[in-house]
Amino acid sequence: MEASEFRDAVYAYYEKEGRDFPWRKNTRPWAVLVSEFMLQQTQTERALPYWERWMELWPEPEGLAAAPFEAVLREWSGLGYNRRARYIHACAKIIAEEHRGKVPGTPAELRRLPGIGGYCSGAIACFGYNYPAVFIETNIRAAVIHFFFQDRVTVDDRDIRPILEDTLDRENPRKWYYALMDYGAALKKITANPGRKSAHYAKQSRFQGSFRQKRGRLVKALAFGGPASAKTLARSTGMGEGEICEALASLEKDLLVAEKGGVYRIR
Repeated sequence: MEASEFRDAVYAYYEKEGRDFPWRKNTRPWAVLVSEFMLQQTQTERALPYWERWMELWPEPEGLAAAPFEAVLREWSGLGYNRRARYIHACAKIIAEEHRGKVPGTPAELRRLPGIGGYCSGAIACFGYNYPAVFIETNIRAAVIHFFFQDRVTVDDRDIRPILEDTLDRENPRKWYYALMDYGAALKKITANPGRKSAHYAKQSRFQGSFRQKRGRLVKALAFGGPASAKTLARSTGMGEGEICEALASLEKDLLVAEKGGVYRIR
């Protein structure tokens, strides 16, 4: 199918059924950066109230940079993958101190910030600055695979990227990616998810009872309850000694928790 036909189909859907999110109205680069961190591996409905609260608390990076990390974790509590909170806090400090409060505007510059990779750098540049970046995520994959690779069993991102280069609306890349992502999200609801053909497809592991959940319990206990020993944490979380030690070691490695004299605290 020709690039123009693909664009026409995607835009036709968007004009009728396009989704409405607050970070599509508030397209300030900082607001976009916060939304992209929150939306990583997290459903939109869960991220929405967090984003709205963060925009009230820290509408600019300087505010978040000045906040103690314990406060950041308390506001992040419930979103999961707490390393994202560490990364976004570190990003705010660098933006405030080295960029005079202005979020970098190109993917190359954004990739120098903590926790920002290929997709995130392209998305922030595009949605925050209308920059014509080429980036891939699950809904984008679904849209491209559905149109161009229906007869393929496995599709690599290397096959998708040239199509995105060719079909990109360079006059309004922000609108194009909104439309493309909405179209891909809709496809997954009305047909077998085309994204499952992607060579990069991986089903998210179950959270309940997982190691991620155990780490999250400890972070929450320390963020809300303050410094504590492993024994105290075991009582407050209901976790066993072995689980506690393993999870705390992992959190220390990720620089989320520090230990001194047998007492653990948020780093």
